[in-house]
Amino acid sequence: MANFETIRLDKGMYKSGIPLTDQLEELDPSARYKGTEMEHLDAFQRQLKRFDIRVKGEHSDPLEKFFATGDSAALFPEYVARAVQQGMRHQQDLEAILASKTVIHSLDYRSIRIDDSFDKELKQVAEGAFIPQTSIRLNDNLVRLHKRGRMLAASYEAIKFQRLDLFTVALQQIGAYIAKAQMKDAVDLLLNGDAKGQNAAKSITTSATTLAYGDLLTLWNQFEDYEMDTIIASPDMAAAILALSEFKDPQVGANFLSTGKPVTPLGARLIRSSAVPEKTLIALDSSCALEMVSAGAVSVEYDKLIDCQMERAAITSTAGFAKIFPGATVALKVKGA
Repeated sequence: MANFETIRLDKGMYKSGIPLTDQLEELDPSARYKGTEMEHLDAFQRQLKRFDIRVKGEHSDPLEKFFATGDSAALFPEYVARAVQQGMRHQQDLEAILASKTVIHSLDYRSIRIDDSFDKELKQVAEGAFIPQTSIRLNDNLVRLHKRGRMLAASYEAIKFQRLDLFTVALQQIGAYIAKAQMKDAVDLLLNGDAKGQNAAKSITTSATTLAYGDLLTLWNQFEDYEMDTIIASPDMAAAILALSEFKDPQVGANFLSTGKPVTPLGARLIRSSAVPEKTLIALDSSCALEMVSAGAVSVEYDKLIDCQMERAAITSTAGFAKIFPGATVALKVKGA
């Protein structure tokens, strides 16, 4: 095994289709550092230490430190991808509604179709009698993938003088933008179904033009076979729920004040999202409603990032969504919406 200080780095490592960190871990396994001062660093972080590149804190290095040598320049695209992914993970609302995440290495993917009409009671089966079956097949339609991203451009002055700590913040914000766009895609699928209009959410409408606690009870009552553990609400409906007298229960209010994460009086997590149309709530069982399909990880144009020192480079993420159990999602719309 190579020592981390002698590994030869070049942009060709990005062409293999294997993440750079995985390649570095194979060349320089983290297990060998157990009990040392570098025990808590992965292979990529050890390369940063090798070239004395500090990406955090008030004493972080200027951006140009990555381009001091050809080897250290090869680390820059991975640094960019990691910072963007970190920003995406900070948007926890999307993660909270996913039951499954699938990574593919193509642009074509079919999810599964599960027969949701079978008898869920699982009654006793008499000897020799037919055992009810659950049918699982590939879906007829491909999952629609959307490519989201930003073009990154930096001036010579920014590369030469800007500290990496602040640059990381900018990259994380790009990740947050991507995650918000993906949240919009997820909400659209949950509410309206796929491109052919299939598997749209069951929708109920309130009898009055304002939301009442009884409407939430009606919504909750739709989940006989599932658990309503999450509500995604438009901003106006999130405010309406918070204004309900039942929400002012001391225990519920204390949780909101202490964590900043509201729950409904029925125990479901409340997510406020501008991706949801006005006067609309989407309730779901997050354990079985939605699958996220990603075409690889965050993609960066490594050639431009290395050769041109980030003059212009695209950062993208390609992903789509599929419903697993359509019955695990119900929408509520306030009359007049």
